[in-house]
Amino acid sequence: MTIHRPGRPEDLPEAGLLWARWAALAAATWNAEEEKERFRFGYWLGEGGGDLHYDDGSCSRWVLARADGGRAVLFGQDDAGRVTRYEPPVDLLAGAPGWVHDEVRHDLPERGRVECVYWFEDGSWHRAPYPDDLQDDGLDCGMGHLASRDDTVGAIFELFGFDHDCEGALEACERFVEHAERGTVTGESVRSFADAVFRIQTEYELLWPKAPIPRPETDLAAMTALARRR
Repeated sequence: MTIHRPGRPEDLPEAGLLWARWAALAAATWNAEEEKERFRFGYWLGEGGGDLHYDDGSCSRWVLARADGGRAVLFGQDDAGRVTRYEPPVDLLAGAPGWVHDEVRHDLPERGRVECVYWFEDGSWHRAPYPDDLQDDGLDCGMGHLASRDDTVGAIFELFGFDHDCEGALEACERFVEHAERGTVTGESVRSFADAVFRIQTEYELLWPKAPIPRPETDLAAMTALARRR
């Protein structure tokens, strides 16, 4: 799926599918030590379980928050965006219902500036109108790796430092994301993925994020719960 610059509402997958892919990345990279950190990078489930976060540690920070009735709001920023540099200022909440205002403002103290807001309601994504000459809102650079299943598989594949010489790596990532999308994640499917990652990291001497060790049962349980959260 192509994300335009600036993004268009139809560029984004349905909110439940976006959540499933995001949660798959958070589960695949789950780390017990990082769960204790207030300020962190990567992908994680927010306190209370109602939102997912992504921070690349450099130029991209995003939140996907769910609301009642299958609604959701995606907001954040990427340094590729040109919204805050546009004059006159763009009102990112123009036309947004009140619940969107509440979700975005609630998280502002933790997330810093917001340069991109999309909301999902009645089965479709929406955003405020943009000026015709706005070049980019950062959606492509920030969310492009979640636009399709292949993109998400590729993101997990790269995060673990795999390459196409790593036998079984792509297939393991594909199966994991497919289970997340379909809502068929089980403890066994998570264990299979974690075991494949450990085998490949060991066999090919991949030391990311550190020397590979088998996932303990507590990790597997947390990964399963996160990937299954709908």
